[in-house]
Amino acid sequence: MNEDQLYSERKLKPKAIRLDELASLLANDDCVKVAGIDIDGVLRGKLMSKDKFLCIAQEGFGFASVLFAWDLQDQIYTEGPLISHAQNGYNDLLAVPDLRSFRRIPWEDDVPFFLVNFLDPKTKESISGCPRSLLKRIAQKVGATGVTAMAGVEYEFSHFQLPEAGVATHMSVSDKPKPLEEGKFGYSIARPVHNKAYYYDIFKTCGRFQCPLEGWHAEVGPGMYEAALAFDEICEMADRAALFKLAVKSVAIKHSIKPSFMAKPIANSPGCSSHVHISLMDRRLGSDKNLLFRAAPDENVPMKALRDLSDIGRHFLAGILMSLPSILPLLAPTVNSYKRLVENMWAPVTVSWGLEHRAASVRVIMPPTCAPEATRFEVRVPSADSNGALVLAAIFAAGWYGVTEKLDVDLLPLDASTADPGKRLARNLREATDAMSAKDSIARKLFGDEFVDHYAGSRYHECKLWEEAVTDWEVKRYLEIV
Repeated sequence: MNEDQLYSERKLKPKAIRLDELASLLANDDCVKVAGIDIDGVLRGKLMSKDKFLCIAQEGFGFASVLFAWDLQDQIYTEGPLISHAQNGYNDLLAVPDLRSFRRIPWEDDVPFFLVNFLDPKTKESISGCPRSLLKRIAQKVGATGVTAMAGVEYEFSHFQLPEAGVATHMSVSDKPKPLEEGKFGYSIARPVHNKAYYYDIFKTCGRFQCPLEGWHAEVGPGMYEAALAFDEICEMADRAALFKLAVKSVAIKHSIKPSFMAKPIANSPGCSSHVHISLMDRRLGSDKNLLFRAAPDENVPMKALRDLSDIGRHFLAGILMSLPSILPLLAPTVNSYKRLVENMWAPVTVSWGLEHRAASVRVIMPPTCAPEATRFEVRVPSADSNGALVLAAIFAAGWYGVTEKLDVDLLPLDASTADPGKRLARNLREATDAMSAKDSIARKLFGDEFVDHYAGSRYHECKLWEEAVTDWEVKRYLEIV
């Protein structure tokens, strides 16, 4: 395949496939890979024969619900989430392939690939803990009003050297993983040359895997890079976020590289974020109108910085700001996430917003910085270890809550004259989860009790394991001296 073909294919988007087209589409294949996204954003799936796939493509197939009872290390949750547990025998869910998600996996000889949604086998309704289904429900609810959310995700992540090409090893702290490059050199165009084959392989392979990149560059941190995924409709962007991580981890192995989306893998260095850009579009009658921008400034708005935002834009921003403390565990889901959310490390630590302000939780981007149709909000709180589908669901639901409730922004923008930057975000996962699981939390209004109870239980499980752990730092500091 030549460069022109690669570039052309990079721009392709998944297309809707009819059931009667499947047999022809897969005529030259003998197997199909399927996967679903679990609560942590990890892809769980299997390889099945083409004949089996064609039989279950419409009605779905049984998939062990234990994937919603497992943590990141396949340990059963200790805090009792509702979906799957010993009492129901970790019974099967119904996994239904989403035919719109069809892709071929470039690094696996172009084997066909489909994402699935998880349903209750009795009611055929989506289960509360399925990240794709949660986002889809929110998007459909808002879509009924004629509004479509567009999103883009930027991932910062670290790279470490593997001892042997093509061998995936489990790295621990004691292994002292060595960063791909030492030192800090953000936006360097020279540094990627040292690993040129990997650098260009990622860009081209992501295009072929239909999660194309708009930008790809060196970031500030040892072995750290940033990838900006090409923006699209919010549900498609959620899929791309998960598939991008899969692509990076799969491609890196043959280059003797171990990528990590851990929020803070290296102490005293900036952490790894997942900046999310979101805008609202009016797609009725073929319109592509950006609903956040106001063509003529509203001089009656008390806060001058908001005069170029539409009413919907102001309400949407207010909803995000009000909801941030309650949805924080979705944006920063691990114990390590909060090592990133500390002062003076290029991460927002308060409920704050500002015009083109990169220290704020929400950076408002609009003219004259960009064209009116590109007006958007960049939410800078999420960390790279987050589940893209849940992050997008949380931000979209929070913003739309502000629209339906007609909330107003009462917080001054973050700038040189702002003395109070806003409420401090939770400093650890337990504090954040307490806020989310409170009986009157905004999260319960956005997602319902069943989802919040399940997700909070999974986060309390993480907290419990952390609190029971004895770290290398503790041993080195206390073992002899005390």
